[in-house]
Amino acid sequence: MDKHFKYTNSVIGLPLFFVLFLWFVYWLEIRFGFDFDTNGILPRTASGLQGIIFSPFIHSDIKHLYNNSFPLLALLAALQFFYAKQSFFIIVFGILFSGLITWVIGRESYHIGASGLIYVLVSFIFFKGLMTKYYRLVALSLTVIMLYGGMLWYVFPKVDDTISWEGHLAGLITGFVLSVIYKTPEYKKGIKYDWEKPDFDPIEDKFMQRFDENGNFVNLPPVIEEDIEEPVAHLSYYTPTFPVNYEIVIDKKNESKPES
Repeated sequence: MDKHFKYTNSVIGLPLFFVLFLWFVYWLEIRFGFDFDTNGILPRTASGLQGIIFSPFIHSDIKHLYNNSFPLLALLAALQFFYAKQSFFIIVFGILFSGLITWVIGRESYHIGASGLIYVLVSFIFFKGLMTKYYRLVALSLTVIMLYGGMLWYVFPKVDDTISWEGHLAGLITGFVLSVIYKTPEYKKGIKYDWEKPDFDPIEDKFMQRFDENGNFVNLPPVIEEDIEEPVAHLSYYTPTFPVNYEIVIDKKNESKPES
């Protein structure tokens, strides 16, 4: 397994806890007859600001909740596994900023449901994977867009008046912005070649000098060797400045000895 990715219990625990909490809220609503719809986002009203926090946990019916549960399970698990360091901030700020944008641009109606967060996750995972250029994350991006690419149609008005296209659009924008803001230096590719270095100068590179400005192969100009005068070797013995005369003296003492 890739050293960047480490499986922990939170990869399964986080999505399960989040989705089970959504079902618990819905159970409270039908069990005790609560109407949480009024706690959703009501655009451009002071009371509607509470929906920025509460709306992802409120659903209109069982079908609405069911349709959001499975994408959340898959996307939250992918986020926690591949972007563990950023997952908490993506979820929290994804809910807050997508809700705020919905509050600004939404129709005068209550906007509820976790679909805005789903669009945040799809957008973040897709764009962040392309930005990292890391092959596993690029593959994840392509997988996400293949599975959930059809959701793109629901960010436009008039496609379905029963859904909050404003919440979907807000989630898409928020996910893209978060993918730009949050960096992933752990996935940055290391420098392997000299030309990848920021201070690389092609003029000084021996290989690049073999090509002209049009990309044609050329020979390097001949290297002209300068004549360098060799230094005079110093004598290893002493040379006097005045003449020295040597006289040979015969050893007469040894000369008189008889041979044995």
